[in-house]
Amino acid sequence: MNYQRSSQLFAEAQNYIPGGVNSPVRAFKGVGGTPVFIKSAKGAYLFDEDDNRYIDYINSWGPMILGHAFEPVVNAVIEKAKLGTSFGTPTEIETEIAKLAVAMVPNIDKIRFVNSGTEATMSAVRLARGFTQREKIVKFSGCYHGHSDAFLIAAGSGASTFGVPNSAGVTQGAAKDTLLADYNSLESVQQLFDDNKNEIAAIIIEPVAGNMGCVPAKKGFLEGLREICDKNGSLLIFDEVMTGFRLAKGGAQELFGINADIVCFGKVIGGGLPVGAFAARNEIMNHLAPLGTVYQAGTLSGNPLAMAAGLEMLKALDNDSKIYKRLEEKTAYLEKGMREVLTKNNVDFTINRVGSMISVFFDKREIYDFKTAGFGDTQQFKDFFHGLLKEGIYIAPSSYETWFITVALSYDDLDFTIKAIDAVTSRF
Repeated sequence: MNYQRSSQLFAEAQNYIPGGVNSPVRAFKGVGGTPVFIKSAKGAYLFDEDDNRYIDYINSWGPMILGHAFEPVVNAVIEKAKLGTSFGTPTEIETEIAKLAVAMVPNIDKIRFVNSGTEATMSAVRLARGFTQREKIVKFSGCYHGHSDAFLIAAGSGASTFGVPNSAGVTQGAAKDTLLADYNSLESVQQLFDDNKNEIAAIIIEPVAGNMGCVPAKKGFLEGLREICDKNGSLLIFDEVMTGFRLAKGGAQELFGINADIVCFGKVIGGGLPVGAFAARNEIMNHLAPLGTVYQAGTLSGNPLAMAAGLEMLKALDNDSKIYKRLEEKTAYLEKGMREVLTKNNVDFTINRVGSMISVFFDKREIYDFKTAGFGDTQQFKDFFHGLLKEGIYIAPSSYETWFITVALSYDDLDFTIKAIDAVTSRF
């Protein structure tokens, strides 16, 4: 493939944008090479500035569950834009999408819209602290909850130690109330609660981790967290920025049958526009300003373009009773094909999948937390990524990211992908 135009654009971008990108993973630092600059997208395909076409398995990191340029969403945004792009006042459509979201998701009474998943998780933690009158939170190594200071914490010397910042600019003060546990280890969580009695406001977790590859919670793990929170008067926060409205209409709460106290959303709920949200039952949400003393605000929160896009997306998901079945079937088909060709080519691998989230790791051991997610062969992944890119298949440029499947993918697309994976890995 020819990448001349993308190379030129990347060289120019680096003169004006740090690293040439506005989000780090886009720079291809994890795989090397020059990032592809996308010009347009439709359905299951991306088209770059050099007119190359790719089958897309990133789907804007999850939102494009119905495919790129989904016509009802595009039309809704165009019609709203004609009426004005932002008012800074309440609008009827905010209530429309809130009402629909509350109806689709179990165990929530009210929802507050913000502009990103980072804002949603940051606000959820503040709300949990205000509700419980406690300061400490528990998060898990390898779970990413956005770039708020309290979440950019790396593991310390052990599960029961305080976290330390893993980004310059994050102070020790911001990090001191974030406690780190190991994903899928109830023992590490219980130790933190034993060491910090009556001090922990909440546990925040991705019920299916998507930022160390796709790593699902083991059977009994989420149930155990629910029990620990109930025993200690702490709140359980599900970060469903990735899983919300993707794994089921009601997200991971519905899929696993476990109620969280606060749920965070992003990606799908915005239909491809910048939207985040957090939701809970009345007794918690009523602590938010202007009803309560927990302050949260945003000039563009609930802006009409984003609400129009999100509303059409949720309507489409709510009205199609078989959409999640089709997503499951297509992703299972891809998994089966990958397993067959990787086995045939004598490649060491593990595939994790939940619904339409899937990852392949180049190691045959079980992948169940951040440490094991690092077992994979880094060079093999780089070769895999660039090999597929040349075949016209775009996957996440990092082994620590999940793939997202869209219903717009045809079985011909999936067959083409499986054949490409066969060709690439046969050279390993």
